Amino acid sequence: MINWRTHVEPFTRPLFFAWSRMTRGMTLGVRGVAVDATGRVLLVRHTYLHGWWLPGGGVDRGESCEQAVVREMREETGLIVEGLPRLVSVHSNDRFFPGDHVLVYRIEVFSLTDHAPNGEIAETGWFDPLALPEDTHRATRARLSEALGGLEVSPVW
Repeated sequence: MINWRTHVEPFTRPLFFAWSRMTRGMTLGVRGVAVDATGRVLLVRHTYLHGWWLPGGGVDRGESCEQAVVREMREETGLIVEGLPRLVSVHSNDRFFPGDHVLVYRIEVFSLTDHAPNGEIAETGWFDPLALPEDTHRATRARLSEALGGLEVSPVW
């Protein structure tokens, strides 16, 4: 089933970007790499983007990056971060949105709650990093290789 957001998002996204650009000189986002006891990673599939992605989102005004990744993980997946997430890398996302930066955090201590997908997240899943779904986004694959596989961190998203 295709969600209505899949059809609307391509038209509303440019308006959101224009508003963001007018109100901020730079944008900042976070993504979380949650790793369970068996080494699987948590990914999300959005209602408005194709493929599987690391959970995350924007840092709100007055919020630290660590607070943002904790909030985003809870909102998108129901995962409750216990302890401090560990910063893995910082990336410029200029190709997608000039002035955008994304911080990636690794999360190893957490608990899970019952969480139903919402209007933003269509599905969540735990995957072996060596056997990701075919439609896992290129940037997600790169970030996982950096965070888990020892690949040199690229400064570009």
